[in-house]
Amino acid sequence: MNMKHIISIAKKDLLEVRQNRAAWLPMVIVPTLLIILLPLAVILIPQHTALPMDDFVNDPDLQSFLAKMPESMAAVLEGKDEFQRMLILLLGYLFAPMFLIFPMMFATIVAAESFAGERERKTLEALLYTPTTDQELFLGKVLAAFIPAVGVSWISFVCYTLVLNIAGASIFHQVWFPLPTWWALIFWITPAIASLGIFATVLISARVKTFMGAYQTSSSLVIIVIGFMIGQISGVLYLTVGVGLLVGLVVWVISIVMYRLAVKSFKRDSLLVDAG
Repeated sequence: MNMKHIISIAKKDLLEVRQNRAAWLPMVIVPTLLIILLPLAVILIPQHTALPMDDFVNDPDLQSFLAKMPESMAAVLEGKDEFQRMLILLLGYLFAPMFLIFPMMFATIVAAESFAGERERKTLEALLYTPTTDQELFLGKVLAAFIPAVGVSWISFVCYTLVLNIAGASIFHQVWFPLPTWWALIFWITPAIASLGIFATVLISARVKTFMGAYQTSSSLVIIVIGFMIGQISGVLYLTVGVGLLVGLVVWVISIVMYRLAVKSFKRDSLLVDAG
């Protein structure tokens, strides 16, 4: 396996993503809304309005959430006033699964562009005749999707951390974020989710004629992230450090199985027929 071939394919795909506004624009808009504007609104609006904290604190769903909360998560809330507890619950716990949308969405966008986009531009056949093996071609496109998906997710996490600590400085009077549960979420589950999305989407994009068709088909994978969100909000699945490590392990195992199946079924000859 020639790493130069893999890197060359990845570079070419990344350049094409850069030139495709439909591919990179969501990577700018979505993080801006979710990691900057939304947390700022949650932190700043209550300070300048007369929103009653009692309505939030006494909410039945919230009380149920708190009652089932593991001790490791509940300990973070000890000694905090009502407003601090609200921010920790909303931005520190309930919002956490939302971050998994980033690697899944960005991975499926770039991976959908990998084959379906080239088919639209009539460049697929020339690429398939290059002196690369099927595995090198596949891994090159996987790498091209993995780098921006995980990279943007990690950069978004850094920005989110800065926003929460700077905007909340006058409220907490200390650096309060990230919480322990976020380390497994960002550095263990995020790459696993990105890999899962990529392996599924590259195979889909190899069989769908257009970029939008491949992206729309693969976007159904976001239901996995929605499941995490519902599980956390309902109190069925709390993303503690241990649960995060376990969930990440399960996703990695599924990703590895899917990778093996994808590499085994990935055939250049069938793509040449489709491209022609």
